[in-house]
Amino acid sequence: MSKHRINRISEEVKRVVSDIIRNDLNDPRISTMCSVVSAEVTPDLRYAKVYVSVLGNNEEKQSTMKGLSSAAGFIRRELGKNIELRYSPEVIFELDNSIEHGAYINKLIKEVNEKDGGESL
Repeated sequence: MSKHRINRISEEVKRVVSDIIRNDLNDPRISTMCSVVSAEVTPDLRYAKVYVSVLGNNEEKQSTMKGLSSAAGFIRRELGKNIELRYSPEVIFELDNSIEHGAYINKLIKEVNEKDGGESL
């Protein structure tokens, strides 16, 4: 299967899973500050690894991941209804900390600039 088709399917999976999490899940464990960062579908279309970012403390992150894991069957069924593929991929959720890491780096840069008196190189 071509790499281009896999990328298109991955983007569509990302869009649909994000929509399902935002509109169809009513689990109180899932944080409202949860966003789908990316999705990777295997070449055989059997598995979809979905990277999720959760803004909050570790307890909120863990409860959100537990809620998403327990809703994986429902999400897989809805994904199969919305995307016409031969196989409905099994959804595997992974926690992605890249947004928080970027915010932390940005904070460090601001602190260094303030410490230097706002001088630019």
